[in-house]
Amino acid sequence: MASSAALKCLVLVDEAPDLELWYAVPDDLIHRELRGCRVSVPLRRRKVQGTVISVAPVEGQEGFALRPIAHLLHPKPLVPPALLELAEWMSDYYACRLEVVVRGMIPEMIRTGSSGFKTQKAVRLRKEVAAEELEALRKKAPRQAAILEGLSPGVEELLATLSSRHASAAQAIKRLEEDGWVEILDQVQARDPSRAEQFLASQPLQLTDEQAEALRVVELDLEAEPADKKPILLKGVTGSGKTEVYLQAIARVIDQGWNVIVLVPEISLTPQTTERFKRRFALIQDRVAILHSHLSEGERHDEWRKILDGKARITIGARSAIFAPMEKVGLIVVDEEHENTYKQENPPRYQGRDVAVVRGRIEGATVLLGSATPSLESWHNTQNGKYKLVELTRRADDQRMPVTRIIDMRSEGRVRRAGQKEVATIISEPLRIAIDQRIARGEQTILFLNRRGYSPSVVCQDCGHRVECPHCSVTLTYHEGDSRLVCHLCGFQRVPLKKCPECKSGTIFLAGYGTERVEQILRKLFPRGRIARIDTDTMKRKTQLEDTLNDFKAQKYDLLIGTQMIAKGLHFPNVTLVGVLNADLGLHIPDFRAGERTFQLLTQVAGRAGRGHLLGEVLVQTFTPHNPSIQYARHHDFDGFASQEMDARRILNFPPFVHVILITARSEHERRAQFCAETLHKRLVSDLPPEFLISDPMPSPLVRMANQFRFQVLMRAKNPRRLVAHIRKHLDALTFPEDVIVTVDIDAYNLS
Repeated sequence: MASSAALKCLVLVDEAPDLELWYAVPDDLIHRELRGCRVSVPLRRRKVQGTVISVAPVEGQEGFALRPIAHLLHPKPLVPPALLELAEWMSDYYACRLEVVVRGMIPEMIRTGSSGFKTQKAVRLRKEVAAEELEALRKKAPRQAAILEGLSPGVEELLATLSSRHASAAQAIKRLEEDGWVEILDQVQARDPSRAEQFLASQPLQLTDEQAEALRVVELDLEAEPADKKPILLKGVTGSGKTEVYLQAIARVIDQGWNVIVLVPEISLTPQTTERFKRRFALIQDRVAILHSHLSEGERHDEWRKILDGKARITIGARSAIFAPMEKVGLIVVDEEHENTYKQENPPRYQGRDVAVVRGRIEGATVLLGSATPSLESWHNTQNGKYKLVELTRRADDQRMPVTRIIDMRSEGRVRRAGQKEVATIISEPLRIAIDQRIARGEQTILFLNRRGYSPSVVCQDCGHRVECPHCSVTLTYHEGDSRLVCHLCGFQRVPLKKCPECKSGTIFLAGYGTERVEQILRKLFPRGRIARIDTDTMKRKTQLEDTLNDFKAQKYDLLIGTQMIAKGLHFPNVTLVGVLNADLGLHIPDFRAGERTFQLLTQVAGRAGRGHLLGEVLVQTFTPHNPSIQYARHHDFDGFASQEMDARRILNFPPFVHVILITARSEHERRAQFCAETLHKRLVSDLPPEFLISDPMPSPLVRMANQFRFQVLMRAKNPRRLVAHIRKHLDALTFPEDVIVTVDIDAYNLS
């Protein structure tokens, strides 16, 4: 039956990629805001779900040919207009389907139609009970009377609570319901990711002159017209009080009736960040929502609904929190904006920091980016006037920056202590002495090693064979706790080998070291030291990471060894020593960003030292002590590092002076993947405009992963949109074998 509605809507159907169909809007929905709403629509002989992406008037007799929407699944748009505009921008810029972007904006429990609510049975009075009625009931049914007497009008009491107070309460309440005195209903119980902790209020701190100037710049931008706003880069040395600037800026925004989104790069930072925010905003701490991937589906559902229903004023989370369905957004904060964890490696392959800037432009909101070591892309944007720059050059408490010393492991490794040969190559003598002194003084130490497991490779001493994963082009890592060889890419496991699979020799040895091996050595060197380890192998229980960090802050541990989970954003006043065990790990990979990442990581982890009243010290163990990244990090000299690195990038035509696009062809059949990459390359080169640069097709640095062989083509251009259009034209004209998958990554961060 044709609808007489004067409107039609375009629905993005869930079940089919890029399937957009027009449906008539029924009369009862004509006056509703439908863009971004979830609807059920007829498709052939069944009902499917989808998202309304546009609404338009019906032209002529078109309405009689359109099938109407079956029904509205939720009264409010689950993708508000600003988010829908953002999704369309992402689909265009990141060369991905709109359906993929929209799906990523809505939690699965909501998208699939599950209510997701946790409920408990509750009891509520249906009517007021007169004194004479209660007295009469007390004579014939004293249990029922006692329950009625304890209920207050308009107040719901949990059935479980009543059962604990009264014997045989369930039977008595059922009889009261039958007689019309009470009703039994489902009460929604919100799940609190912060475990229902109540935080004491904290007061704003006295700002330094630099902090006050930074806050003034933010306030001016908050008051500016949307067209005059520019993202603000807050560049502050570690411990300079960037978070206090965030908090006081957020307070201004909240007072003006606007809402705030705060992005943090690591889930490990979320507990501390959440606690600081809930302490500062104690009066509205129940209106702070948390979004990240370690929440259970139910917790994520509840937090997301709190935002959708307008109950949350502040949303804190990892990169996907930028899609929070929050309206009236006045400020977006991106903490540690340089972090590569803001880059999504699966479709849609977006950069969270850049998406935050675009959402800020759409919402007319102020965008505040903070870092001690800004990305060169953001730094370049301050140099060309796209961003405003505010700097904090001193620590907020006037404490000195930690003293950094470089330990040359080339000479240290030749000095062997008797009976401790392996120790000398992992814990240098200066570092051992420094740790011993801290333990004796009751101070704490953080040791950083960005490699988990016991040993990263198993090697035959006779023939040199290294045991590799059968599915990936990497060596297997030995984990002593589980007595397993594990692939950190695909998860393959096998029992440790006793003989070499190539030459059958029994001279197998464990090469290199990871956090598990370091922990074992530390326990031997410091038997009285209280030691904790943080990596993905140890943090398996849901709250274990938060509990371990809290225990370390409470000084229940002397030593904390960990991966990059502990390298940034954490504040431990009693930490006076930071040791970096192998500063060279990320330096020698085939990636133009290797030096930048190493500088950022060393500077960030060094910033964990000396954040209290005691002077901090950083010891960096390295085999390449004269590398510029290490030397600039030693002196906390971002400007010097950025200057020399930008000169090199400009000469070599790399970001931030161009955008890079990585095209990858992968398949279980090596020759097919290679052939497809070569064929696509020939097509792209055939009419390539001169302003675009393209590499030859080549194997990925990690040529095989999860049984997939990978070949890639790297392209560069100053205008990525024109280059994407060129790529799409040739991709649409080619038909690839079913087992070959071709992906396009705009502004790629991981080139392996």
